[in-house]
Amino acid sequence: MKGKRILAGSAALVVGALALAGCSAGGSSNDGKVEMTLWQNSTTGPGQQFWKDAIAAFERENPDVTIKMQSVQNEDMDGKLQTSLNAGDPPDIFLQRGGGKMAAMVQAGQLMDLTDKIEGEAKDNISEGSFKAETYQDKVWAMPLSVLPGGIFYSQDLYTAAGITENPTTIDDLVAANDKLKATGVAPLALGAKDAWPAAHWFYWFAIRECAPKTMEETGDSKDFSDPCWLKAAEDLEKFAATEPFNEGFLTTSAQQGAGSSAGLVANHKAAGELMGAWDPGVIASLTPDEQPLPDLAWYPFPEVPGGKGEPGSIMGGVDGYSCAAQAPKECADFLNFVASNDQQTAYYKAYNSPPVNKVAQEAVTEPYLKQILEAYNQAPFVSQWLDTVLGQNVGNALNVAVVSMLAGQSTPQQMIDEANKAGAKG
Repeated sequence: MKGKRILAGSAALVVGALALAGCSAGGSSNDGKVEMTLWQNSTTGPGQQFWKDAIAAFERENPDVTIKMQSVQNEDMDGKLQTSLNAGDPPDIFLQRGGGKMAAMVQAGQLMDLTDKIEGEAKDNISEGSFKAETYQDKVWAMPLSVLPGGIFYSQDLYTAAGITENPTTIDDLVAANDKLKATGVAPLALGAKDAWPAAHWFYWFAIRECAPKTMEETGDSKDFSDPCWLKAAEDLEKFAATEPFNEGFLTTSAQQGAGSSAGLVANHKAAGELMGAWDPGVIASLTPDEQPLPDLAWYPFPEVPGGKGEPGSIMGGVDGYSCAAQAPKECADFLNFVASNDQQTAYYKAYNSPPVNKVAQEAVTEPYLKQILEAYNQAPFVSQWLDTVLGQNVGNALNVAVVSMLAGQSTPQQMIDEANKAGAKG
């Protein structure tokens, strides 16, 4: 990770690499018993089972601790979490996306400072770069668990059937590959635009290709999209969408829920691939007919955009971690150290099919596409968190909605950028 810049959120961030009934933060009782609540975003399959198993194992080692888990649908997590935090009734342990969202929680005094609480195998075997993605004002506010760079996950069998022998390396290559795929009767790219953020990912990627890293960093702080590269990225997306690369009905397709979602279309060979983060293999696996990993799944990085100011090889994607609420008991940090340990990180990787942050657990990775993802991530000259994470919830959500409006033909690229600037001016 040395020599790499990581855009994680506002300028103050260190850069380098349901409200549900009965889920208030726990605590210690008079008899020494401790109860904690955990919110995580796997609602089915091996991911959910990982958390059940991890909780059971931790409770065996810590018989005075009980952890109650809530599975929250990914698309609902941010809103419900923010509501609970603002109400002063948050879960003790919860998914942390980082960036501007995390910075806002720190500024509101809602997170536990973990800087001096990280120990054992978590401290020994997780890279400095991964911790920096969870750092704000020189303090660590979340335990990183998985690196989640993005790219195009695709079916090797469908690409082979279409006569595609080499992965696209430029946008023109991707358009040509899509035309070959359409000729075989499958959708080239699945898109769950109903959830907004998957559609916005296309804009994020065009932006990291068109905009210089310095511009990306400055906009992450200023929320000002006046640099011409932002409009150029929007125009790139509009032009690409005009080639009809996405599944029919993509505007009403969800991202990760059921066989008809974008991930489900890939899982069932109804679409050749999708642009997504490195959590996608696990989601796809949960939606195949036998609920097993897709055997022909492969990956390549987002193609380059000739003439763009972005540094070639730059990558979009963050680090998923878990935070403790400010009022959580001290055992919360113990649990985070536990789930970041070698054995638990290996189990996490096997459950989610996503790259773990623990270097010992990374040795267990066997899938070629995950090895490619780790290599691309480690070699990238610049890494940006997902832009909606960098920009914070209000501006990020407004940007996501503006992208969908443009793809729906309800606005122009300029109008999309105007909406982003309007949201940025409000903060």
